[in-house]
Amino acid sequence: KQWYQRRVRGDEESADKRAVLYYKKLPADIAKCKVVVVDPMLATGGSLDCALEVLREAGVEEVVFVNLFSCEEGLEMIQRRWPRLHTVTLHVDLMLDERRYIVPGVGDFGDRYYGTVE
Repeated sequence: KQWYQRRVRGDEESADKRAVLYYKKLPADIAKCKVVVVDPMLATGGSLDCALEVLREAGVEEVVFVNLFSCEEGLEMIQRRWPRLHTVTLHVDLMLDERRYIVPGVGDFGDRYYGTVE
């Protein structure tokens, strides 16, 4: 029952905002663990997809994803790529805007949380 981290951020310079892993700290025995991935929002699904790939490479077989806001597009992509993933979300919005943000959504949570809004 320990906390470990993976940090993934969308590349704002790319058109599809592809996910980039920039930090990872996992226990040596993580393959034996049931893992809960927590993220406030799921828009395109790219960041979660990247995180799940990291966990799969580490041998993790059972993952639960918990978040507050999701978008149908991102959920559909994740369900196609990870059909065994258990997902718990508070609210599903219908679409993404031209910047690939959830509509209506709450803006960029990471920017707000880390104070990086310009």
